[in-house]
Amino acid sequence: MNATPKKLLTEVFGYPEFRGEQQAIIAAALTGSDSLVLMPTGGGKSLCYQIPAMLREGTGLVISPLIALMQDQVTALGELGIEAAFLNSSQSPDERQSVMARLREGELQLLYVAPERLATGHTRSLLSDVPLSIIAIDEAHCVSQWGHDFRHDYLTLGELGSLFPGVPRMAVTATATDRTRKEIVARLELADPDIFVAPFDRPNIAYAVQAKTDPKRQLLKFLQVHRNDAGIIYCLSRKKTESIATWLCQQGFDALPYHAGLATEVRQENQRRFLAEDGLIIVATIAFGMGIDKPDVRFVVHLDLPKSMESYYQETGRAGRDGEAADAWMVYGMQDVVRLRQMLTESDAGDDFKRHEGVKLDALLGWCEGTGCRRRPLLEYFGDALIEDCGNCDGCLAPASTWDATEAARKLLSAVYRTEQRFGAAHLVDVLLGKETDKIRQHGHDRLSVFGIGAGLPASTWRSVARQLIVAGHLRSDAERFGALVLTSTSRAVLRGDTPLRFREDPKGPVATARRSAREQVVAVEDQELWDALRACRQSFANENDVPAYVIFHDKTLHEMLNHRPQTEAELLDISGVGQTKLDRYGEEFLSVLRG
Repeated sequence: MNATPKKLLTEVFGYPEFRGEQQAIIAAALTGSDSLVLMPTGGGKSLCYQIPAMLREGTGLVISPLIALMQDQVTALGELGIEAAFLNSSQSPDERQSVMARLREGELQLLYVAPERLATGHTRSLLSDVPLSIIAIDEAHCVSQWGHDFRHDYLTLGELGSLFPGVPRMAVTATATDRTRKEIVARLELADPDIFVAPFDRPNIAYAVQAKTDPKRQLLKFLQVHRNDAGIIYCLSRKKTESIATWLCQQGFDALPYHAGLATEVRQENQRRFLAEDGLIIVATIAFGMGIDKPDVRFVVHLDLPKSMESYYQETGRAGRDGEAADAWMVYGMQDVVRLRQMLTESDAGDDFKRHEGVKLDALLGWCEGTGCRRRPLLEYFGDALIEDCGNCDGCLAPASTWDATEAARKLLSAVYRTEQRFGAAHLVDVLLGKETDKIRQHGHDRLSVFGIGAGLPASTWRSVARQLIVAGHLRSDAERFGALVLTSTSRAVLRGDTPLRFREDPKGPVATARRSAREQVVAVEDQELWDALRACRQSFANENDVPAYVIFHDKTLHEMLNHRPQTEAELLDISGVGQTKLDRYGEEFLSVLRG
């Protein structure tokens, strides 16, 4: 066929129109230009390099950091009739030889490799003997030492321009501040690249943040409206992922743990099940998630504070890739801040990096303690803007009240001073409440003038005051002294009463911003039987082809079938997500279901 980008989009991928700057990005690649593409998760980054790879002469080389991501992409492309393969350690020698033979014969439109493999002389020699149409560097933020997920093997990718002259390179990522973008361009040695920055907003995601009081009870309350939904729950430690997964199963949820300490086969099986099954919850450390293409993740939960706004945005972006309603919900506490600072202090990183990471953690803590719309400052962090409040976060739906915290702040700072700036928030709260603990008696803190002066406020309020004083810069958590709270240059003015303070008031109970799942919202009672039949048809093909159900069709495509009830092949081809290849493979059976 006389292929064009639009023709491939509609006939192969099954989409009626390009989104955002996809068309301009593809056009730049077709002219041979290098580019940096920032596009939120689920925004359609893959199309930007897959279509040029199909239109330019040669094979498109995609550099991807994870085996699971390569497999997922290659499986999905195969369902579209696109010749794609990967080379990685999961394959047998014979399988790798077969892929290399197909590459040499010019049969592959796309080849996926990891940066580690690309650094070897053997792989570079192999690629030097075949024409390349485009080089796409996925998850390009991994090259930045100031980013949130630096990977040393990405540093070798700057050599690609000289190794493969004339081949356009496209660096793509969902998350990068201005500083990280500049470093990506410099380290990858992109030649005068076109820069494409799509809006960062994911309006379908509802953001909600709560102070950590009783995490399990809070989580259970949140999950009441997500009983049958797929979701990801992030925890800071491996031990916690396993205990939370076990506890969720006891509560009647289908949950599995995922962390780097699990046996490889267990980790791979848990990820396979999450991708293939409906309604399963993965409880994970940050080892899980990059490049996960599952479109129907209805929620992402953080039971501990992530280390930066970049990490938070990247991780929450794994919810609602299909554009349907999803929730990003987090609980956090002072202990999270202390632990993250200790981890940073104990790391082998240089002082500049540690200071930079400390600033990013402060920015995230400040965002958590904000009183207004959450989406606006989140987007502003990445240089984006929202003119009006979003109306889809806890700050908009249940605005926090504020109170005059001037006197409370003075009392807490006095307690910090009187205890010689050597103790963390938990001990200071005990002092203010007048608790006669062994530790207080041991240090003689029951004889201090500040002992018991805070008995009029509950412990939860004092913990909130401590957090908000840190956000305001009037206190600092000293990681080198195991989280001891210390005074800052602005503390004296607060102590004197010269600085009036108004702090957010933590809600008395859980703030439920979670909505019903998109499936429940869209499917009317009278349509439930047909909806179940469409899903059963999809699952049958998924089982037959040994692929996740969403690789056959996304939920969004099934919803459109349900709403429009196509009766002919031509009408089915008008459904978003149905291209010619999928029509040929599955059209007859789905039309049979739709005709009743």
